[in-house]
Amino acid sequence: MKIEGKVWKFGNNIDTDVIIPAPYLVTTDMEELGRHCMEGADAAFAEKVGQGDMIVAGRNFGCGSSREHAPMAIRGAGISCVIAESFARIFFRNAFNMGLAILEAPGVVQGIHEGDLVSVNQDTGEIMDLTNGERFLANSLPPFMQELIQAGGLMSYVMQKRQG
Repeated sequence: MKIEGKVWKFGNNIDTDVIIPAPYLVTTDMEELGRHCMEGADAAFAEKVGQGDMIVAGRNFGCGSSREHAPMAIRGAGISCVIAESFARIFFRNAFNMGLAILEAPGVVQGIHEGDLVSVNQDTGEIMDLTNGERFLANSLPPFMQELIQAGGLMSYVMQKRQG
């Protein structure tokens, strides 16, 4: 599956409190969470981001407390994919469980700039910066993880399987 989007760039150690500050954890409504996504780093982020845009970040994205609200907020803001040098372990799993596409790609933070248009092939892990022509290779997503994303997360996947 191929996706394209405009890049919003963040640094290293973006924790879950930055992704979705604690006062908003009283809801699980994805759209409401999306209105406050990345508020800890950029208060106007949710107003600027467009449907299908992507986040590119450094190392240890999603560190901090284990909250499913973080990937939910990112999806609720319209982000189609997060590409980072590395992810915190619990965020990594929560992202798939909540249906958020994520890719680990060494060197991506140095080669892709905010505002660039990027194409991602989730099957092969190829990332192409359509603005500057740079290519990166991420770990490709196993078919099961792709199925979770396409279903909208683990719960939706299970419900779809039960219904046959």
